[in-house]
Amino acid sequence: MTEQDFILKSYNSNIKSGSVKWSAPSNIALVKYWGKKENQIPENPSISFTLSNCKTITEVTYTKKEDNALSFDVFFEDKLNEAFKPKIQTFFERIETYMPFLRDYHFKIETSNTFPHSSGIASSASGMSALALCLLSIEEDLGVDYADDYFNKKASFLARLGSGSACRSIEGELVVWGQNKSTESSDLFGIKYDGEVHSNFKNYQDTILLVDKGEKQVSSTVGHKLMFGHPFAKERFAQAHDNIADLKAILASGDFKAFIKIVESEALTLHAMMMTSMPYFILMKPNTLEIINKIWKFREDTNSNICFTLDAGANVHVLYPEMEKDIILQFIKNDLVSHCQNDHFISDSIGKGAQLIKH
Repeated sequence: MTEQDFILKSYNSNIKSGSVKWSAPSNIALVKYWGKKENQIPENPSISFTLSNCKTITEVTYTKKEDNALSFDVFFEDKLNEAFKPKIQTFFERIETYMPFLRDYHFKIETSNTFPHSSGIASSASGMSALALCLLSIEEDLGVDYADDYFNKKASFLARLGSGSACRSIEGELVVWGQNKSTESSDLFGIKYDGEVHSNFKNYQDTILLVDKGEKQVSSTVGHKLMFGHPFAKERFAQAHDNIADLKAILASGDFKAFIKIVESEALTLHAMMMTSMPYFILMKPNTLEIINKIWKFREDTNSNICFTLDAGANVHVLYPEMEKDIILQFIKNDLVSHCQNDHFISDSIGKGAQLIKH
């Protein structure tokens, strides 16, 4: 499919008002994307677990208006939020070619998260995917009837234009984004992983340790731009392709140890690219490293299949198979929670994707 396939050709402009509501999950990448081209196209492919409990819930109410300006208000957790408006303005401007009805209506966007905003749990991914899904449901209200596959692809395509990783939050359990030779894939939208998945990786667990719930000192948007001219960028992009290929075989075989090596290496490589960009920066905190070292020691002492991954932030995602849930949760509570801000952690697991709440 091409961008042209997602342009809305006609719609019923007589609809006066309506309201839709979706929840969309965050996701955690196993193979990371870092660096993007124009129009939110990734420099390298990525694959992610879709989460279940960490999600954004968004309701969009639309009302017909007379003027031709883009018009919306944003409420975050029941309070008018002007800080979000520039990003959504940019998003609307990027997608209006595909959704020309955006200028016909005023939109009231009411959104909330089940997790702290801007804390390294990909709030932009869940937020932009939830908004994209609401807009696509509005498109259906205006007289368009889409097959599920097209609906998901267009929602993912639109979400990507708001936040790259948001395209991986429409479906579950594993989603691939970025053209590669190993899986069905596209640069334009995320695709539900088509490979075999061993029972070892079913219902995988993700306990998120909130080391730092504050705003990051360097945003992901800025970090991505620093991959232009990065001395190790070319090698990194090639590594991601290789790791996607290797991970496909690992997911089919159920090899925990090989899975751990790729996932942890990817996490550390992501932060290594940050530390070697110009200007360089560090998003990990001392407690991030304390947690990583304790996970390594616990794994060595117990032969557990616990591992960690990181997004662009200080928080640690602790990944482990469901069969080890009880012992690992006890380890987390006994040894790791003390390194979290206010002892805060979130227990999550792999989910199925976004859900329609009201239409």
